[in-house]
Amino acid sequence: MEFLNRISVRSGNRLASHIHSFLAKSCDVMVGDMKSEDKLRDFYIPNYMLVSGSDMPKVKIVPSCPVMVFVNAKSGGQIGGELLLTYRSLLNENQVIDLGKKAPDKVLHTLYVTLETLKSSGDVLAAEIQKRLRIIVAGGDGTVGWLLSVVSDLKLPHPPPIAPVPLGTGNNIHFAFGWGKKNPFTDCQSVLTFLNQVKTAKAMNIDSWHIIMRMRSPTKGSCDTIAPLELPHSLHAFHRVSQTDTLNMEGYQTFRGGFWNYFSMGMDAQISYDFHVQRKLHAEKFKNQLVNQGTYLKLGCTQGWFCASLSHPSSRNIAHQAKIKIMKRQGQWEDLLIPRSIRSIVCLNLPSFSGGLDPWGKPNTKKVQYRDLTPPYVDDGLIEIVGFRDAWHGLILLAPKGHGTRLAQANRIRFEFCKGAAEHTFMRIDGEPWKQPLPADDDTVVVEISHFGQVNMLATPLNRSKSVNDPMSPVSSPQ
Repeated sequence: MEFLNRISVRSGNRLASHIHSFLAKSCDVMVGDMKSEDKLRDFYIPNYMLVSGSDMPKVKIVPSCPVMVFVNAKSGGQIGGELLLTYRSLLNENQVIDLGKKAPDKVLHTLYVTLETLKSSGDVLAAEIQKRLRIIVAGGDGTVGWLLSVVSDLKLPHPPPIAPVPLGTGNNIHFAFGWGKKNPFTDCQSVLTFLNQVKTAKAMNIDSWHIIMRMRSPTKGSCDTIAPLELPHSLHAFHRVSQTDTLNMEGYQTFRGGFWNYFSMGMDAQISYDFHVQRKLHAEKFKNQLVNQGTYLKLGCTQGWFCASLSHPSSRNIAHQAKIKIMKRQGQWEDLLIPRSIRSIVCLNLPSFSGGLDPWGKPNTKKVQYRDLTPPYVDDGLIEIVGFRDAWHGLILLAPKGHGTRLAQANRIRFEFCKGAAEHTFMRIDGEPWKQPLPADDDTVVVEISHFGQVNMLATPLNRSKSVNDPMSPVSSPQ
């Protein structure tokens, strides 16, 4: 409990005192219980693997489920900060990382370098921890995508599977693998229950999707409140472009990254972007999940998406903004014809979007055969492409057999934006939106999505995702 005492002394404020008092009482009861101590050892990583120069313990106990915990303390209002304190009170505080203070790529890179060094010197415990390690990430979809991107980019030996704690507004990735949508309790018993769920959860492969975007560098002096190209964590500048690339010239930028749940463009992304702007400007008003969801719905109403055909020009329609090509597995590129009424398009990998809804649904046998469709597996190398006309079309997902307009399944998809009536559009990957400038002259903005390996997620028995290798994965009734 020394960690809690240090917090109380340093902070000196009433909130920290209340948190300290609450955690101290609940955690003292637990830690005083020998059985609870034994349970906590299952998740413990010793300090000599985390902090350089630390003493090696005399007795080495192999934990059955060692974890690294990454917490976005700003997520969920005050919940993220409280959760950070609880995990640190139960585990080694050095295995619980505040994402606002330390970058996860540096933390994991340092840890794995240390583990490899210890393994080479004959440290059996280091080898076991590397083999059994699991990651807990507390945050919204964007935070989970950030950690998935880090694990994918580092190409770690024995890449650890990830368990998400729902601290965001939508929590779509969390819901897809059975971890729920509601923000969690932060008391010690609730955290210990979650740790035990992590220990028994099943590792599951899911497809990774690579996205590359090329455009002319945006002009300076934008009057936007939030910079148009304030991109998600998982999308960043990339300079190693082929010399033969026609867009590899002065004044152009290339961005690359990845996503695991969805890429969307149009109506839904605009609502998400406006929510993002409001939350950034008035963070004090967005500390309750239910209030956040209400604000989200209000933005959808005030933007006119329920009467889109009257309040929005046709230049907002996807078919007017972009030419879209798809590749089915390793075949040839072919044009994807988009109905002119479609104002939002979603490229979906998991059966969870906009708060746990499934835009693709489960096509019946006739539709599968007639349109050459397959069930929506999360590890089959195919992404489902769905369109929506307006907000009313989106609400149909609330019906038992509701779904969007199924456009195609593909291994690759390419958007080409040329000069048109619209100056910009809105895009979003895994819950993180941005405002995308469109060409004003003869330039072309290109967004290309392709399959790029797999990562591991942890799934509970309430998992909604279906694996091509597991016919017993849950499937809802055909639609």
